[in-house]
Amino acid sequence: MKATGIVRRIDDLGRVVIPKEIRRTMRIREGDPLEIYTDADGEVIFKKYSPMGELSEFTAQYADVLYRATDLPVIITDRDHVITAVGLPKREAADKRITKELEDIMENRAEFVCGSGKELIPIEGLQRSAAAAFPIVGSGDVTGAVIFLRTGSVSAPTDTEIKIARVAANFLGKQTEE
Repeated sequence: MKATGIVRRIDDLGRVVIPKEIRRTMRIREGDPLEIYTDADGEVIFKKYSPMGELSEFTAQYADVLYRATDLPVIITDRDHVITAVGLPKREAADKRITKELEDIMENRAEFVCGSGKELIPIEGLQRSAAAAFPIVGSGDVTGAVIFLRTGSVSAPTDTEIKIARVAANFLGKQTEE
């Protein structure tokens, strides 16, 4: 754990303000759920809660099936990080942050399909662009994204691959509701 040097008092309603610098750095937005942990030393730890993180074993299996069906590398993210990546080396994508461009697509509940010069690099430090990216929406909240990456031989995804990615995002959204 890293000390920030910032001290805040609890108000009369039991609230504490998380400073803007920390919220921006940690990508904590208004309405984001935070999980609260305590330990025997009296520490209280706030951690961003990720419904997709709860499904990581399931998403790994699902991404593997998607990869086998399409031959396109598959990444499943929560709102901040990669949860699962199949079809590319683990070190390329494991636990990496999403880019601002992907975050904007998810926030706007938009869909991305490459073509006509459009390009999206979905993961920071990953030098591969997305073939398609669809937000995962569960209970009205965006919880992540399903991304198919381009490969050397694929300039744009087929209609079938687009539908598969869309169905995957919708299905995972339903899973976060349960």
